[in-house]
Amino acid sequence: MSQSTLADRATAPSPLYRAIWRWHFYAGLLVIPFMILLSVTGGIYLLKDELNSLFYSDLLNVEAKAGDYLPPSAIVAAAREARAGMVTAYIAPATPDASAVVTVKTELGKQRVYVDPYSGNVLGSMSDSGFANTPFMKLVRKIHSLDYFGWVANRVIELVAGWAIVLVVSGIYLWWPRGKDVGSFKIRSGAKRRPFWRDLHAVTGLYTGFFIVFLAITGLPWSGFWGDKVNTYANQAGLGYPTGYWEDVPLSTIPMQEAMTQVNWTLENAPMPQSTPTGKAAFGLDQAVAMFDRMGIARGYVVDLPQGPEAVYTASVYPDDIAAERIIHVDQYSGKVLFDAGFADLGPVGQAIEWGVSVHMGQEFGRINQLVMLAACFAIVLMSVSAVVMWWKRRPKGTLGAPRYPSDYRVARGAIIILALLGIAFPLVGLSIIVALALDFLLPRAWRPKVA
Repeated sequence: MSQSTLADRATAPSPLYRAIWRWHFYAGLLVIPFMILLSVTGGIYLLKDELNSLFYSDLLNVEAKAGDYLPPSAIVAAAREARAGMVTAYIAPATPDASAVVTVKTELGKQRVYVDPYSGNVLGSMSDSGFANTPFMKLVRKIHSLDYFGWVANRVIELVAGWAIVLVVSGIYLWWPRGKDVGSFKIRSGAKRRPFWRDLHAVTGLYTGFFIVFLAITGLPWSGFWGDKVNTYANQAGLGYPTGYWEDVPLSTIPMQEAMTQVNWTLENAPMPQSTPTGKAAFGLDQAVAMFDRMGIARGYVVDLPQGPEAVYTASVYPDDIAAERIIHVDQYSGKVLFDAGFADLGPVGQAIEWGVSVHMGQEFGRINQLVMLAACFAIVLMSVSAVVMWWKRRPKGTLGAPRYPSDYRVARGAIIILALLGIAFPLVGLSIIVALALDFLLPRAWRPKVA
């Protein structure tokens, strides 16, 4: 599964083998830095809850007591006394030992104020970090998606995901037994130096290739091009969010992702419903929370408060069990439920994406899910390091050490068809494949290097 396999074969490899080996080499050379970055930040984010509890325990945790919580309005009042501003959201405690959270919009931006729900004591505050919950994890998440580096870098993530699939497929082809050769299922005893690194690279890729492809595909919904296009097409075709829920409901032009603290991928571009002013005063937060509790929404939900006369109360929750995720919009005057939908109400594409995202983040199947995804992240780092070591040991001094051009590219049509299918599924990747193919085809004719 490495660029060193050729040296171990007694007979010369076929032109197809040489072409795929060359592509595997260059694809790895280009994406290894990004693969390591994604794996390290992804591995850290998989431990989000554990690390947040460790670093921010004084804000997130309280002593559980036998008594009832204070009313939400009292908790909000305590938060506003500590941080002046407009209250935009209230987060109910998920467990008896969790603090309540109030989001306040201040001159310095949105702040999350943490309050003991039993006593009303303000524990402290920090900047609002959305799904990530804490500034540290927000930083990790933004580095993971390259959001800090602009839209171009975000498109690079999409390219890396596509080329990661190319690496896995080409790597398995290079490993596959041929004739008397036998692909190794384990690191051979006594292997030293370069053979050891080759076996480590190949065997790790063999056993984790499926998970690497899974992580690449399920990470694409966050990409700025592919993710946005799939979201649009799925919802237009009725395969994403439940369009039937909007019948006879007044709608705004504001998408949910702009009005809500948290929203899933499928519904982020869905329109927010509107309240209908009746001349009566809107009901308060205590009544809204009591209503949501009666509706049986999972604990730890976020309540986004109305920010205008036509805005709504919104409750949203995204627990580890994806079946319990739910969004409820309620008219702030009448209490009429305008929208109430969960995972089961999404279309097939929406469900597939949300399930994939949940598994990608190590949530869906509990601890085993988290550990498997962590193992995949570690495997990617291990394969990247072993690939660099192999290349460094193999390359002649003063050269790149790339595999030679195949003597006949015509036999590589099967591989090109596979690449074409990948390019159709992921257009940005397809464009990069066309550029790479053109360069690899034209450069040898321009420089006339020695062929095999």
